[in-house]
Amino acid sequence: MSRRPVLSRRAVTLGLLQHACTADPAENLATTLAAAKRAAQDGAQIICTQELFRSQYFCQSEDHKYFQLAEPIPGPSTRAFQKLARQHGVVIVASLFEKRAEGLYHNTAAIIDADGSLLGIYRKMHIPDDPLFYEKFYFTPGDLGFRAWTTRFGRIGVLICWDQWYPEGARLTALRGAEILVYPTAIGWHPKEKAEYGTHQQLAWETIQRSHAVANGCYVAAVNRIGLEKPVGGDGLEFWGQSFVAGTSGQILEKASVDRAENLLVPLDLAKLDVTRTHWPFLRDRRIDAYGDITRRFVD
Repeated sequence: MSRRPVLSRRAVTLGLLQHACTADPAENLATTLAAAKRAAQDGAQIICTQELFRSQYFCQSEDHKYFQLAEPIPGPSTRAFQKLARQHGVVIVASLFEKRAEGLYHNTAAIIDADGSLLGIYRKMHIPDDPLFYEKFYFTPGDLGFRAWTTRFGRIGVLICWDQWYPEGARLTALRGAEILVYPTAIGWHPKEKAEYGTHQQLAWETIQRSHAVANGCYVAAVNRIGLEKPVGGDGLEFWGQSFVAGTSGQILEKASVDRAENLLVPLDLAKLDVTRTHWPFLRDRRIDAYGDITRRFVD
């Protein structure tokens, strides 16, 4: 009598920190550290902050005063998270406004292993310039490429917000061996557009990231903030929360609320990557000999 093979289980719990931000960077850091500590105590092993958690989303205007929010890496925020990671034995992805040098700034994520060591950083590659999302004024595009890091609890890749819309970034990170793609995020509605476009915008954001999970046979996690922020007046931006984790076939495993601060803890089995990829062998069947034009801006 034949038996099915017994598959090993590689269990890990992901913790996503969703909350509102105030105008006080110190308060936001304290809030995020407290949320990370609770997540660790509740069993999270890989913890991720939302994008630029230390401030309200200042890119709603072009104002030189906001460069004062930036900090070096390593710096005070990374040191605080390294201490927490070491104390609780957790991996942390922390999204920061990096001051690399005078006049040179990046939107950067720090990857910290469970022993408190700083494994490396990822600098946001795709920089948007849309109404109330004036990021090109502040951030130099990333120059480190797409990477993945082997942590105590699995191999993770990190991309940031606007990177979410680009399958190339997800693919190249997965090809680096990432088992989980994590996207710190700050995305919301223009209040006046919400009634007409809001549902379509949120569904497009969710769908494209679920498609990265399908195409690459890996887990995808998006961590978004909540709340209406008006740092420069006007209507501001209404951040839609709904942080989520998608499984290796693109299914939603867990999703947070639209407007509530919460830690979303999601157990994952990393052994499912091999199961998914052997049943849907997209990586095997890629025609790498035929993709040269992908590096061109447009093919006439």
